[in-house]
Amino acid sequence: METIESLTAAIMADPQNKEFTQKGIEPLFTVPETARINIVGQAPGIRAQESRLYWNDPSGDNLRKWLGVDKDFFYNSGLFAVVPMDYYFPGTGKSGDLPPRKGFAEKWHEKTLELAPQIELILLIGNYAQRYYLHQKSSAKLTDTVRNYQDYLPEFFPLVHPSPRNNIWQAKNPWFMEEVIPDLQRRVAEIIEKSTK
Repeated sequence: METIESLTAAIMADPQNKEFTQKGIEPLFTVPETARINIVGQAPGIRAQESRLYWNDPSGDNLRKWLGVDKDFFYNSGLFAVVPMDYYFPGTGKSGDLPPRKGFAEKWHEKTLELAPQIELILLIGNYAQRYYLHQKSSAKLTDTVRNYQDYLPEFFPLVHPSPRNNIWQAKNPWFMEEVIPDLQRRVAEIIEKSTK
């Protein structure tokens, strides 16, 4: 098994990431050996990449509310891995951040997750993570996947992105906050209780 240091060095040495490495930008992910919950999102935003702190924005604040944990516990408990579909900010397009680069997760996720062998629950945030891990076609609808989240348990828990931009989606889909989030919080609390005894 690789160490986090050797894995990081290998990622930075990959020609796909040459532009970032030349600028001194390291990949942004975390895989504590003690992690029980893995959060798979799209890619770091520019604020996260610059601050070197993942989920360091209003989306992260919402995510922690959904999980039922505070900021200190989220960052310091060692129970959360964050393994996005791309470990680098992919840039900005016409309507927000560009998608994660193709082939990145295929190349690095398995090696990364070998460092966190106790993962019990994988949160799949957004279309890219859901299509990759659930082997979905590009025509799969995020709303349908999230509404039918129980079909993917106990290993996977699909979620919409916690960005404030999705407040309109939440207003149109009240079942999400009424049914899905309480179940998510129960499952997270059970894992935390079991892991901290």
